[in-house]
Amino acid sequence: MSKTTIEQSVRDSLQTYFQDLEGEVPDRVYEMVVRMVERPMLEVVMNHADNNQSRAAEWLGLNRNTLRKKLVEHKML
Repeated sequence: MSKTTIEQSVRDSLQTYFQDLEGEVPDRVYEMVVRMVERPMLEVVMNHADNNQSRAAEWLGLNRNTLRKKLVEHKML
């Protein structure tokens, strides 16, 4: 198991993001991070749940309809 936590991975990625901006003003950072984390999370959970939306929704702590909406938003259905 990796010693790097998800929290640390996000922190490191954001540090790199701000460095790469080279003084440019960031825009909608919260929205960007949520969108970038949400899709891979959904992919991994759906894979481990054998694409069973009810099981995946339970694991994620989401309503099945909410999960389905997010899968549609990410063009995963």
